[in-house]
Amino acid sequence: MDGGNQSIVSEFVLLGLGHSWDLQVLLFMIFLTLYLIIVTGNIVNMTLIITDPHLHSPMYFFLANLSFVDMWLSSNTTPKMIADFLRENKTISFAGCMSQIFFSHFIAGLEMVILVSMAYDHYVAICKALHYSTIMSLHRCMWLVAAAWTVGFVHAMSQIVVIVQLPFCGPREIDSFFCDRPLVINLACMDSHKLKVLMNVDCGLVAITCFILLLISYTHILITVCQNSKTGASKALSTCTAHITVVVLFFGPCIFIYVWPLNITWMDKFLAVFYSVFTPLLNPAIYTLRNKEMKNAIKRFRSYYMDFKGNN
Repeated sequence: MDGGNQSIVSEFVLLGLGHSWDLQVLLFMIFLTLYLIIVTGNIVNMTLIITDPHLHSPMYFFLANLSFVDMWLSSNTTPKMIADFLRENKTISFAGCMSQIFFSHFIAGLEMVILVSMAYDHYVAICKALHYSTIMSLHRCMWLVAAAWTVGFVHAMSQIVVIVQLPFCGPREIDSFFCDRPLVINLACMDSHKLKVLMNVDCGLVAITCFILLLISYTHILITVCQNSKTGASKALSTCTAHITVVVLFFGPCIFIYVWPLNITWMDKFLAVFYSVFTPLLNPAIYTLRNKEMKNAIKRFRSYYMDFKGNN
């Protein structure tokens, strides 16, 4: 990390989501509650998948990884935001700011590839059902997850190695609750227009590639099921609705944050909150409430717990 940059600007000031003390206290209670629900919900998902033998399949292997990433996604910025609601001076160190940017892009790239892997799993299960167990072996599943971590890391490094070398010598106020990459670049003492374009191209390349792969997977699924059943379209949608919903919730805010042509601060803040809080909150609920096997796993876990408690 560039020492010169840190000697000139050692910390940034986060303006947060509001200035009224009453509003700050209200937001503190709301987001603290939501964060605890996020952590609890995703831990429950991971625990059920790890401990229940009925859920030891590729689909739930990817779902457990998604739950871990969602918990990490929210934990990157939400605890700092919650703590800042009760602070008058909302500052973040240069190193802390760079860490938030790095992990934001690491997690985003990681989650995109996991979502693509889940779509590939659905594609194999529906379009190549007879060869499913051969194709979706444990080795391949682990390879896909390793690829997701590699893509996330490489993408994050491609962003952070440039940002840490920017000359920060003057303004240090960030009109958000976390170090959002475009807002941090705006503080650099240089003409950053070309750099922001290149950064957006880098993000767009990862996002568009993953989105195209998702479209290809679900197009094949829809075509295959429609050809084999009169009610194929509805069956295909019922099979993949949960995953498609999660994809829309994840990619929607990303597209608007980095492609939205107007600089509308309140909308950027809303989308950032939705992306970092509500997406990790909704994912476990979507997969649990719409999934019969997850509901049965909860019943089995509850029954086992009650029997264990009764025996003691």
